[in-house]
Amino acid sequence: MTEDEARAALLERREQLVREDAANADSRDTVELQQDSVGRLSRMDAMQQQAMAQAQERRRAAERTRITAALTRLDEGEWGYCLRCGEKIAEARLRHDPSVAVCVGCASGVD
Repeated sequence: MTEDEARAALLERREQLVREDAANADSRDTVELQQDSVGRLSRMDAMQQQAMAQAQERRRAAERTRITAALTRLDEGEWGYCLRCGEKIAEARLRHDPSVAVCVGCASGVD
């Protein structure tokens, strides 16, 4: 994967995450108590759905942070090299996820 391909993939994924956040904004809103129309189990279900939506939002935010870091590494000429050992990250790993920052060995804890 070339640096240009990586940059394009990272920017597209970041835009996709922003669109997903916008599309799911209402599902993260506070669940209001409506005792006259919603039963206790329905409210519990709504609260569980809200918690899951909030967890998804946190995962998307973490991924956006990884993408921003990868774009910074691209700008600095450090993309594609492991942040721990300095070795080149495998092409297949970068193609799968251009935001990865460490090689397979370092990610698995193998020295």
